[in-house]
Amino acid sequence: MKTKIELLAPGGDIDSIKAAIAAGADAIYCGLNRFNARNRATNIDIEDLNGIINLAHQNNCKVFLTLNIIIAGSEIPDLFRLLNKLNNSKIDGVIVQDFGLFYLLSKYFKGFEIHASTQLNTHNDAQIHFLSKLNASRVNLARELNINEIKSLTVTARKHNISTEVFVHGSYCISFSGICYMSSVHGGNSGNRGRCSQPCRDRYVTTPQGKNFPLNLKDNSAYSDLREISEAGVASLKIEGRIKKFDYVYTVVNCWKKQINSFYHQNRLKDDNKDLYKVFNRNFSNSYLKGDIHKHMFIDNSRDHSTKYLDGMNYYSVNDKRVKDETELYEEDIAVDIKNKINQLSIAKIPLTISISGKPDTPLTVSVKTPDNAPVKSFIVLSKINLAQKNKESTPECLSYSMLFERLSAINDTAYYIEHLELENLQTDLFISFNELTSIKKRILSILNSSNGLTGSKEIIDPIDVPFLIKPDPLKNKPDLCVLISSQKDLRFCTRTSADIFFQLPNGLKHEFSVLKDLFQKNKKIIPFFPSVLIGENYSAAVELLEQTQPERIVTNNSGIAYEACKRKIPWIAGPYLNIVNSFSLLCLKENFNCYGAFISNEISKYQIKSVIRPADFRLYYSIYHPILLLSSRQCLFHQVIGCEKSRIDDDCIQTCNKSSSIINLKKVSLFIEKTKGNYHCMYNNKNLLNTDIVKDFSGFFSGFSIDLRDIKTETNIAADKLKIIALFENLLNGNPGSEKELKRNIYPSTNAQYKKGI
Repeated sequence: MKTKIELLAPGGDIDSIKAAIAAGADAIYCGLNRFNARNRATNIDIEDLNGIINLAHQNNCKVFLTLNIIIAGSEIPDLFRLLNKLNNSKIDGVIVQDFGLFYLLSKYFKGFEIHASTQLNTHNDAQIHFLSKLNASRVNLARELNINEIKSLTVTARKHNISTEVFVHGSYCISFSGICYMSSVHGGNSGNRGRCSQPCRDRYVTTPQGKNFPLNLKDNSAYSDLREISEAGVASLKIEGRIKKFDYVYTVVNCWKKQINSFYHQNRLKDDNKDLYKVFNRNFSNSYLKGDIHKHMFIDNSRDHSTKYLDGMNYYSVNDKRVKDETELYEEDIAVDIKNKINQLSIAKIPLTISISGKPDTPLTVSVKTPDNAPVKSFIVLSKINLAQKNKESTPECLSYSMLFERLSAINDTAYYIEHLELENLQTDLFISFNELTSIKKRILSILNSSNGLTGSKEIIDPIDVPFLIKPDPLKNKPDLCVLISSQKDLRFCTRTSADIFFQLPNGLKHEFSVLKDLFQKNKKIIPFFPSVLIGENYSAAVELLEQTQPERIVTNNSGIAYEACKRKIPWIAGPYLNIVNSFSLLCLKENFNCYGAFISNEISKYQIKSVIRPADFRLYYSIYHPILLLSSRQCLFHQVIGCEKSRIDDDCIQTCNKSSSIINLKKVSLFIEKTKGNYHCMYNNKNLLNTDIVKDFSGFFSGFSIDLRDIKTETNIAADKLKIIALFENLLNGNPGSEKELKRNIYPSTNAQYKKGI
């Protein structure tokens, strides 16, 4: 018998959450006003969360809270306060991106079910092992994977008691998740902070191919692929849409629920998906899932495609106003019907009447009265020690309304709230210890939570009590210079400089395996630099390269390779695209994976870097010069720009294509597209980053600074050869007078805007 797959729905606001429940969702993912990756959504208040959870559970629906952003060090105290509140809630799980949050949950808040966010870009077996070690119970797999890749990863996940979740409906991203910095660089709205302004959907200057929206993909819909996804062993189907309205959520969830029921109860799939076309869409494609990546996945229009469907597939007829009016009328009819359904659902908390009574030398009696339909019946809690009469010499505070309400206020952070607090039968001038009042509160919480499997009130963790956040002494040695290259012709640097040489490995590593193995075996000084994305056979080749070359040290932007290096006791450095922004992430990598050092993310500001504390015997790195990566894509970025003789991507495209182009936004800023042999398509900023300020701002803090001398074309001019550039950076790190000005004369124009603004 088939195990029924979970339907996971988006919940941006209260109405959309109710709509998902009314439409039959099995689970909902939603975010609070902070710490979640859809800050553009309305989101919900913490005060409403327990009412939402209560409503969902009454309808056999789970609630997963999105805490799926990178978290700055200054936010850790607020994060602790939130986790303390959630710790005594009935939340079914939390969705996480930040390694520091994984660490805190594993060490201090062990009761949470943890789901790994799609922002972690999970696409190979060792990443599953990595996340298993961080106590993840579910992994949201990368959106670019095909069904065979999903099936293979699901088999691995199940061996570690991890379930997999797959994105099946809604907006595709052009970039691999977690390594898209386009919105961050152009507008200061980081996608890793939930602030993506979706510049990939914007209009650009018309390309040579006549396209105005060259990065705009159609929406994903795997509606007809349910059988294959189920057979792959996937546990959860995720619908995207936390910035969508309630009518969209209801329509899409309802349509998918019917499809799931038809499949599991009648063993057949519905062909009719017309309802999906009636709400917002950009037309649909399932090409990533099918492993058929082609140019028809793009749509050169930013408007809602539902208008085309509702006008009988005659896209924007002569009478555009009539189409618009008909569309609005149709959407209004849908909205009214759905609104009537969701208005019948309430997220109100359950009111309590608490009566407190007592007299000297008797226990304090706390009577908790619940409504007749509450999951917990009325009950009484007695103190374990007797009340005492206050005399003139005694100093303890007497029991009063304000004091008792404050001591019991944690009840209001549950699905219940204190509607009435009655003290009519409590004699005056009585006192009892604060410890006993705390014990009473915990017993009340234990009983109220018991209907949901919670065993009682959890301990509150104060971040001030965390012992290991001790700032170390400044480093005495000057920082090392590290140089990133990707061409064998630049190996000459090994004999001409004392700098560490990082060699960038390609995404398509399997075809270059013999050459690369020979390279690293002959040049032991060169440090392999592994890319963010290594899928399938390319991941296997990367592991084999580690095994056969046994490098003295590596840098990796891929958590799976980090796991493999740790397993082989190879010192490894976390690369800049692992998005490290806080001290707990460093501790996570050091304590769980024996990490040697880490790059601090270039997204964060000078102020935010100052909150990072380096663990003992740990090295910190920062890239002070590089072309700024905006995005990396499994799709071909040339289809809509300069065109391509091939209509779809094949393995030969990845290995042999070597070309570049650019697009221009409406602010007349060029964005540079680069495709090199063996790599996925990348897009770069017009200006390179050059941040010389950080060297003097953080004296004694960083162990090394990196410069990127790969041959990536942007508008930044390099007025000296590479060896001269290396020498100029060495002068900067040595503190030579005038070195900073000399660098800026030879590298121009440049920017360090993110260092000033941060996330």
